[in-house]
Amino acid sequence: MNSARDTVLGRIRDALTLAPAPPVVVPRAYRAGRTLPDDERLALFTDRLLDYKARVHSCTADRTAEVVGEALREHGARRIGAPPGLDARWLTGYDGEVREDRPDVSPAQLDTLDAVVTASAAGCAETGTIFLDGSTGQGRRALSLVPDLHVCVVDLSTVEAGVPEAVARLTPERPTTLISGPSATSDIELERVEGVHGPRTLVVVIRTDA
Repeated sequence: MNSARDTVLGRIRDALTLAPAPPVVVPRAYRAGRTLPDDERLALFTDRLLDYKARVHSCTADRTAEVVGEALREHGARRIGAPPGLDARWLTGYDGEVREDRPDVSPAQLDTLDAVVTASAAGCAETGTIFLDGSTGQGRRALSLVPDLHVCVVDLSTVEAGVPEAVARLTPERPTTLISGPSATSDIELERVEGVHGPRTLVVVIRTDA
């Protein structure tokens, strides 16, 4: 005897076969090509991140290790995770334990980390959003979601003014994670609760000349 699930799925398949949908043309007339000078883009991106309760530091590329190390020490991180391919120079200002992530590391093991440091693929100043696509230095999604502190390094040159411009930087086939501040939600009484679906604290290091 077929289950109710099999029955429902069978009817859906029959309906799709008997009534094929006509081709759908999706309009792509997005407003695109917007630009902002570096200082305005930095100011807008920073404002949006702060509004989301992220901690933001801007620095030149040669101070990356210093600022990342200060952020980790400020939050008492003694053991951190790093994705494969992360620029090792970024961690030279940190004197704690660094564990390079691997696919076989379980969520329970990731939960023993105090923090994670990653790179990023792109950013959107208008929405204060950071994009991770799992490429070199960014790691898998679990690595950026399980530890309670995420220190994310963003090059200002990859931050676009608007969403269409930022999305155009991405490879559609890659798994993309969008980050707009630390993880937060509200309960039934609209009380803000942080750290439910991801890191409780997000520190963004914006490299102004990279």
